[in-house]
Amino acid sequence: MGRWRDLFNISYDVLLYDLTSTYFEADPPFPEGDKRRFGYSRDHRPDCVQIVIALVVTPEGLPLAYEVLPGNTRTRRRCGHLLEQIERQYGKARRVWVMDRGVADRGGACRNASRRPAGALPGGDAEGSLDAFGKRLVAKPWQEARPGVQVKLLAQEGELYVLAQSRDRVAKERAIRRRS
Repeated sequence: MGRWRDLFNISYDVLLYDLTSTYFEADPPFPEGDKRRFGYSRDHRPDCVQIVIALVVTPEGLPLAYEVLPGNTRTRRRCGHLLEQIERQYGKARRVWVMDRGVADRGGACRNASRRPAGALPGGDAEGSLDAFGKRLVAKPWQEARPGVQVKLLAQEGELYVLAQSRDRVAKERAIRRRS
């Protein structure tokens, strides 16, 4: 680990976690233990089986850990395992985890990890209602971080939670919903 850190000038203070999938144009049945399954298709290919890939990378894009999951894995249930693996391999640290809201939920996805991820905001249930934490965050005013990007900050229990919103990303998501 030290040699890799020295060679690439890597720090483990900020890590990014995300999931993606890839599909296969193959027909089941598959051998026992095969991870190819039908599931939510990010590629808009519900007719194809897929696998889900969880990945932890540094801000420079260097991978630290990955996990290949069955294609029908729900994304909100997976990050705790990899966060624990990173802590075992690289030690516990004052680390910032960055993940999108589709992965993180304050109550479920990373409940087994010793640190809550930065993306675990706001908290809520499956119907989208906010818990007390989420309500406090939503009540905070937006502040401009840079042109087109706004943030809300909530200091609580020795942690600083940041909720970020990009004007361009909001427009893209609205266009996707309209198209659907």
